[in-house]
Formats: sequence, C-alpha cells, structure tokens
Amino acid sequence: MTPSTPPPTRPSPSGTPDSPAPGRRMKPLRRLTARGRDETHRVATPLELFFDLCFVVAIAQAGIQLVHAVAESHAGEGILNYAMVFFAIWWAWMNFTWFASAYDNDDVLYRIVTLVQISGVLVLAAGVSRAFEDHEFMAVWLGYVIMRCALSSQWLRVAWSAEGPERTMALRYAGGILLCQIGWLGLLILPEGGRAWLFLVMAPLEMCVPIYAEKDHPTSWHPHHIAERYGLFTIIVLGETIAAATVAVKSGIEKNDALGEPLPIAVGGLLIVFAAWWIYFVVPIHGHLRSNRQSFLWGYGHYLVFASAAAIGAGLEVAVEQAVGEAHLSTLAASAAVTLPTALYLLTVWALHSRHFKVGLAQQLVLPVAALLVICCTFAGEWAVLAAGLVSALAVATGTTLTARLVAREARESPARASSAVV
Repeated sequence: MTPSTPPPTRPSPSGTPDSPAPGRRMKPLRRLTARGRDETHRVATPLELFFDLCFVVAIAQAGIQLVHAVAESHAGEGILNYAMVFFAIWWAWMNFTWFASAYDNDDVLYRIVTLVQISGVLVLAAGVSRAFEDHEFMAVWLGYVIMRCALSSQWLRVAWSAEGPERTMALRYAGGILLCQIGWLGLLILPEGGRAWLFLVMAPLEMCVPIYAEKDHPTSWHPHHIAERYGLFTIIVLGETIAAATVAVKSGIEKNDALGEPLPIAVGGLLIVFAAWWIYFVVPIHGHLRSNRQSFLWGYGHYLVFASAAAIGAGLEVAVEQAVGEAHLSTLAASAAVTLPTALYLLTVWALHSRHFKVGLAQQLVLPVAALLVICCTFAGEWAVLAAGLVSALAVATGTTLTARLVAREARESPARASSAVV
C-alpha cells in the first residue's frame, strides 16, 4: 500500500464514535463508524481475547497434523497442507483484527457477528484432520465461508453508515472478500494436483483485496492496538508451542519410562521459546507503524512469524517421538523439524521488528548470525535441539549486552556534550 494520511474521524468525548460518556447506557444497536487513530488507552477487548483463544483450537489441530505427517516421513506433503490451512487461519484472524481496530463499536450486532466468525473457526478446526489425511477440504472451506461472509456483513454495515470514499472502500472490501471466497471453491472441485496451484493464485489475490479497497481511503486502525493484538496472538502461539512440547515429553516418559532422551529436547525447546518471546517483545513496534505501506507489510509478514512459531512446537513433538523411537525418520530430519522453523522465526522477527531499532553492524548481525548457527545445529545429532536453544539464548544475551553498552556509552557522552556546550 502507498503511504497516506489517516482519514478524518468523528471523535466523541470518550474517543470512540457513537459511544456514550462514562456512566451512560449504550444503545444496543449503533452505527458502525470509524474510530479515532489517536484514541488514548486503546487496548484489546474481552471479545477480541475470546476470539484469539478460539483460534488456538485451529492452530493446535494444524500442528498435530503436521507432527503426524513429518513423523511418518511425509514432510513435503505435510508442510504444504500446513501452509494452506495456516494461511486460512491467519488470514481470517488478521482481517478481523484490522477491522476491529478501525470499526469495533461493541454493540449487540457486532458481538453476534463476531461470535458467528468464531463458530466458523471451530468448523474449520474440525476439518483440519480430514484436509491433511484425506485431502478433503469441505469442512475447512465451509468454516472459511462462515467467517468470511460474517466479515463481509460487517463491511456492509460500514458502507451503510458511511458515505463518499469510505463507503466505496467498505463496498470494495465486502465484494473482494466474497469474490475470493468463490475462487476457493477450487479446493472442492479441482483435482488434488491442482490445489497447490490454486493456493499460489488465491493467497496473493486475498492479500490484494486490502490494497485495492484502501487505495483511495485507508481505514483508521490504531497503531498501539494493532501492535498489542499481534503481540497477544504471538504469546498465544508460543503458549501452544510450550503446551505441545510438554505433552510430547510427558508421553515419551510414560511410554518409555526414561527421562534421558527427551530431557535435552525439553530444555532446548524451552530456551528456544523463551528466546522467541524475548526477541519479539524487546522493541516497541507501534512507533514503526506510521503508514499503510509499513503496517501492511509488517502485518503480512506475520504469517511467517506465527506459522514458524507454531511449527516449532510441532517440531519439538517430532523430535521427542524420534528420540523415544516412535517416529519413522532420521535424527537429522527430526532435528531439522525444530531448527528450520526456529531459524525462520529469528530471521522474520529481525526483518519485521529488530532491524528498525538496531544501531551499528554488530547489533544488526545478532539475529541473522544466530539463525545461521541454529541451522548448523541441525547436524549436532541428538543434541541438536539443546544446541539450538543455547544459541537462541546466547543471541538474547548478546543483544542485551550490546544494547547495555550502547546505553552506557550514550550516558557518558551526554554529560561531555553538555559540558562542551556550557564552555
């Protein structure tokens, strides 16, 4: 998207259009009008948190099926199905998140439509296993229909409440979403070999809808709110990764009555997840979200952040199953199931977040070098995951040390500059 000035909004005393002053009762139905981008104390609502929590079900199902595919030496097919299913999950979440940031009025109809979208997520989650095992996408497609039609109805509400360029933008969104949904019918009617090609066509078309819809009138999303929503979803995905790894270790201990094999994997996995959390939240990214060009590239890039973070959990399960003799693949392949998504996560977070705040070549190289070293850990045999965890922790320590030195140097230079100014 091209950079543009945020559209004017119709603020109210409380900062939210059509919202009452504190102490007054809200009408059950209100116009769906744009919120202000300069609202203070804008935070995620309980409905948004509930929405995210329900997405965990779908993410968990996708991770479980990826584990089964990789453990049975069908990694290529499993990764392709995972990429397609995770795109559906991520894209539905992202569209709701940006819409809510701009237009959430929390009235009765808005809540009902959002709950319908959650129902669609659960239908999609119920069909994940059949999509992986039988290449049957009916339930996934039906769940996607429910989510996307509900979102289109929200955009039609915006069009009804707006006028001029904003109304045109809302109609473009509603029409683009529905047209893309027709395109996804190919998952049901095309032969199995053509579905991957359909995905390669439809995914970019889906991502072009916001670019086309907002080319004349950008939505008034809130930078702090968007940054918080993405951060919360990152925490949820990392939490699911820890839960999956814990279940895998527990199962390995119960079936084999031995702690020695899964213990290095468990320790390395925890270090990786802890480092992943630290690296993501070390910088205040909302200050970077100034225009649609920056923000949409940042938002789209999170497909790789979320998908790789969830894949780390699946990889840890595969590594544990291989270590206790439950998986039909080599140690190298099991190690790669952890190290490759970890390296992808480090590189993507560096590209989206860290590089905008790093000063000097040394700071800029920390995460790219760490990603390369994590890949090299793949060849460390049964110690690969532990080695990758240690590298990730070392990256955090190195980055923290370099930042501390920079702050100390700036503190020493400030009094010196002040003294020279006085002289």
